[in-house]
Amino acid sequence: MADKIKVVCLGDSITWGFPHGTRYSWVAMLDEALEGEFINQGINGNTTSDMLRRFDRAVLRYNPTHVVIMGGINDVIWRESYDRIIVNLQTMAEKAVENGIKVIFGTPTGVDEPELERLLTRIRNWIKDYSRQQNIDVIDFAAAFFDADGKIRSELLLADGGHPTIDGYRAIFAQIDFKVFE
Repeated sequence: MADKIKVVCLGDSITWGFPHGTRYSWVAMLDEALEGEFINQGINGNTTSDMLRRFDRAVLRYNPTHVVIMGGINDVIWRESYDRIIVNLQTMAEKAVENGIKVIFGTPTGVDEPELERLLTRIRNWIKDYSRQQNIDVIDFAAAFFDADGKIRSELLLADGGHPTIDGYRAIFAQIDFKVFE
């Protein structure tokens, strides 16, 4: 582990910790588990376009060693095009690299809605493929929400089918291999 890491976690409500609050977020759990500074830059309702628009003030101004980028669910809900989502994610990764920041992608978490899940699977696959090509680490947050048969673990989701329960946030945190912060 680096002597002094500073990690900005950029995302939407699932980064923020909605509806339970930031102290129940996976970012807060990271902050408790590891030495360093973990900055929660999740904003409820954000799309990848919103995240890209605020990238300089939400990420670059902190001069972090790492950035965890997780988004895409709100884009799918708002019917943003796949191409726009991909361009946004790629542009954020490129901006981080240009500024000497190690990029880590988080896959969008699982949702209990088959049509949305189909679109999110396509985004997750792109994230994994792009990250492999660019030598970027990926935290597969989505894996927490599927059982061995690939069925959604609805007990980890609130009645809205998209936001995690407190146990869901613990399951998200359990997906993190701390080695990504080395």
